[in-house]
This record gives sequence, C-alpha cells and structure tokens, in this order.
Amino acid sequence: MLQFFRSRTTTAKDDVLSGVTVALALVPEAIAFAFVAGLSPIIGLYSAFFIGLVTALLGGRPGMISGATGAMAVVIVGLVAMHGVEYLFPTVMLCGIIQVFVGLLRLGKLIRLVPHPVMLGFVNGLAIVICLAQFGSFQTFDKVSGRLQLITGMPLIVMLTLVAITMAIIWLLPRVTKSVPPSLVAILTVTLISIGVNSQVSVDLGQGNFVATVGDMLKANTDAKTAAKQSNSQIDTLSGKLKQLPTPDDHRLTLVSFESVDAKSITDVGKTTAELKSRSAPKVDAVGVSASSSISGGLPQLFFLEYVVPPLTLSTLWIVLPFAVTLAGVGLIESLMTLTLIDEITETRGRGNRECIGQGAANVICGLFGGMGGCAMIGQSLINVNSGGRGRLSGVTAAVCLLLFILFLGPLIERIPMAALVGVMFMVVIGTFEWASLKMFHRMPRSDVGVMVLVAGYTVLMHDLATAVILGVIVSALVFAWKHAMHLGADVQINEHGSKIYQLHGPLFFASISSFKDLFEPSSDPDDVVIDFYYTRVYDQSALEAINALADKYEACGKRLHLTHLSHECRGLLDRAGDFVEVNLSEDPQYHVATDRLG
Repeated sequence: MLQFFRSRTTTAKDDVLSGVTVALALVPEAIAFAFVAGLSPIIGLYSAFFIGLVTALLGGRPGMISGATGAMAVVIVGLVAMHGVEYLFPTVMLCGIIQVFVGLLRLGKLIRLVPHPVMLGFVNGLAIVICLAQFGSFQTFDKVSGRLQLITGMPLIVMLTLVAITMAIIWLLPRVTKSVPPSLVAILTVTLISIGVNSQVSVDLGQGNFVATVGDMLKANTDAKTAAKQSNSQIDTLSGKLKQLPTPDDHRLTLVSFESVDAKSITDVGKTTAELKSRSAPKVDAVGVSASSSISGGLPQLFFLEYVVPPLTLSTLWIVLPFAVTLAGVGLIESLMTLTLIDEITETRGRGNRECIGQGAANVICGLFGGMGGCAMIGQSLINVNSGGRGRLSGVTAAVCLLLFILFLGPLIERIPMAALVGVMFMVVIGTFEWASLKMFHRMPRSDVGVMVLVAGYTVLMHDLATAVILGVIVSALVFAWKHAMHLGADVQINEHGSKIYQLHGPLFFASISSFKDLFEPSSDPDDVVIDFYYTRVYDQSALEAINALADKYEACGKRLHLTHLSHECRGLLDRAGDFVEVNLSEDPQYHVATDRLG
C-alpha cells in the first residue's frame, strides 16, 4: 500500500529539508481553515505552530505532522458564531484535557478495532477530498459580484502549466537524485518562474498578480469575508426597515407606519433587496476575521491578555463541554487513523496512547495562547514522509519555520505561487489513493466493498472523516455479528451411558442466541444431557441468560443438564444453572485478552 512513499531512509538533513517543505505547505492550509472557523488567519498560523511543535516532541508517531485542520474548524465555527471567540480558547483547552485523560486511560488501543475496508475507504475518500479542496485555489475575488469565482482564460492556462511543472519535478527528480526533497525543489523552481512571469506581465485580475500567490489567496479570502460581512449588515438594516412596515391587523397603525417611512426609504429598501438578490451572498459570521491580508505578526500572547475571559461558572462549562468533547473525539480519531496510515507506510509502529497525550498537551497549550486547536494533518504528513522526514526533527523544523515565517519572512512566503502548492497536493493525492482497491472489487466480499464505498462516499460528501470512520466501524461490526450469528452449530451424539451430548461450535453472543435455542429439544431429550462448550466461547450477558433459560427448561422437564468446559467467568455468572455446571479445570480452556503493552 502506498508504495510511492515507501523505501526511504532518514537522516537529520532529510528531516530538516522535509520540515521546511512541510512548513511551506502548512501556510495556505492554516489560513484556509482559520477562515472556515471564522477566525483571523494569524490564529490559524499560531495554532499550526503550537500543535505541530508539541506533538512533534511529545506525540507517539515521529514523522507525523499536526496542525490546524478542517475537521476541527467545522466544529469551531458553530461555537464562535453562537458564543463568540472568547469561548473558543477554554473549549480548546478542555478538549486537550479530555484527550490527555483518554491517553492516560490507555484507550488509544481502540484504533485496532478499525477494519481494513474502513481504512481503505478512509484513505480513498481522503484523497478525493484533498483533490477537490485544491480547486479552491483556482478562484479569485470578483469585485462586481462580491464573491470568489473561478479564474478563466490565460491565467487558468498558466496556472495549470505551473501545476504540471510542479508535478513533473516531484515525479522525475528522485530518478536523478534523492539528496534533496523533490517537493521543496519544485516549490522553489515554480516560485522563481512565477516571480519572473509576474514581473513581466501586468494584468489586473483583482489579485495584483498574473500568477496567483499565497498573498493573493489571503487577500481574496479576506475580501470575500469582508463583502459577506457587509452583506450581512445590509440584510440586518433591511430587516430593521421592514419591521417598521405596517401589519394588516391595525389600519390606524398602517397609516402611521407609512407616514414614518418616506418614499426615498422605500426606494432604498427596494434597491438594497435587488442588489442582495443579485449577489446571492451567503450569510456568514465573520467574527474575528481581520481586514489585514498579511501573514506577518509578532510572538503569540496568552489569550487572557488579549480577550475577555468568560466567567468560570457551571453555565460556561455547559456551553463549552459539548464542543470540547466533539473536538476531542474528532481530533483523536483523525490523529490515530493518520498514525495507522504512517505506520503502514514506514513499516514501523507508533504509540497510540502517547499520541493521545501529546495531542492533548498540544491543544491545552494552543488554547492557552489563543489558538484554534488541531490534530494530525494527513496531507502534510504524507508530504513529510515523501520528502524523507521520518524523525521528530522534521516536525519540529516545520513548526519553527512556520513561526519564522510569521515573524520575519511573511512577505517572501506570500510570493509563493498557489500553483506550486496545488501541484504538491495533487502528488499527495496520487500517492494517497489506494489504486489497488479498484482491482480488488471482484475479489473482496460484497460487505467489505460496501463498507469501503460507504466510508469513502461519506467522507467526500460530508467532509467529516471522524464520523465516516465511526460509521464504517459500526456497519462492519453489524456485518460481523450477522455473519457469525450464522456459524453456531452442534455435533450431537449419544454416549454409552445414554446421555445426549451437544458439542457446540461457534461463538455464543446476542446475535446467535436464537440459533442456540433452536439446537435443543428439552421435551424429547433423554434424562441426562451434556452441553460441551470446548469449541465455543460465551461472550456476553445475552448468552448467559440464554444458558440460564435453557437450564430452567430442562429442570422443568425433570431432566439433568451438564455444562462442561465453560470458562471461569461463565461459571461465576451462571446463577440459575450453577448447580448443573460440571467443573473440570484440567480440561477447561484458558482465554487470554489483549494487553496495553503495544498501546
């Protein structure tokens, strides 16, 4: 799987160069996710720095990159819109605390329950989502409509050409030399080309450059948010004027109301309504969005020095707790799934419980310094692996470089063309998608194919990776239970003493108890019956109740029932059948459970 990224050794030089490459790719992602959450771009960049640095040092998967992610942003936007940005930072800190407790309770091992079809669907759906997300970079702000629109004509041709050049360099350079990351060489090469093109060609497309750059992307998103905020203000003004218009219930009020609204006001309302309809601008909350179109900033400060701290009361806790739990769950699922993917690529094993603790500590610190929180970033992690980054130094380098970009190199980073970053991400898509799964359709069980398609489809349609994984695990578990419910059977024989022996085969649990009951005929069986559990396993309370009920039936018929080779736990829990259990410790099987050593 993912052979494109495999078979690469690591050195300190590889980690450093790979970290620089990842830092360049982190900038537009962090900015975009900050806009999604309704926050200032600088908050997204600070978040990527803190999350990336702390998880690189404390996390359980060297080489994995973490930062501000879209999965967290879609949860945050509701909190910011409803309660304000000052409630965000305590929520992120509480999210981190929950994640730390999950790691301390060693629940990271639950990621082992994710079946391979779910993993395939997750990877393929993620590749499609990453691919579709890149088309947002082919947009520019249109001043007439007040919205982002796709570029056309020669700018589109030039951008596609630069994307192709980027992809060609990444594909061909490793055949010549592996001393430098191909993604970094591609970004630098295409950046030099775009600088030359922009210096020679002067075409006003509302972006300021013929070839769109990171700075143009930031400015376009800022302008779009500002236009949306102005549209919201106009909508509120229009609503206020319309509330002054008469109601049909009171004719005297109608006369007074119309007298208070002059003809010019009515005309203005009509013009405003027509203008808003023509724009079709969505009503979005631009809380916290800065009018600045630069990624430059100073050192991050503690959030309570810049924002009003919400009151530390139970009401505040009830506000932030649901969002914190959701953020913690989304972050851990996406991080542990990414950890599993990087494990498979690098053929090493990460530590899930330590990753939970590292992610939690990162979110606590991030929230303390006014960040939006985050988790593992699959796209950037794959860029890191592809560029040779395997150690913790690569993640530390990426985070430190990101901070340096903010403090000193903002104007230079803003000149990087979006085409270069899009080309890098397209190569990530090619390396991420499990192409072999397309050939496996006719060989895989239909249920597994259905689960894979379900997870991939939900990921693409809803852009919710965590829910897609949970849904896939639930469906896989139901399919597993249904299949194994059909596997319960018994070999029946009569021994030399006239006793009827039922030799059970298959698991006994809630889904198979109906089949279990159908195996026995208490009314027609002889006076002495033996049920041998040597080749079966009793899994849950439903199975225990079924055994108890069967014992009652035989007792009511005046017949004796022997239960042999039951586990120690079952013997202790069978209350009504306790007198019928034949204990034979020398023959009883010993069952073992998974430990936390590998967590």
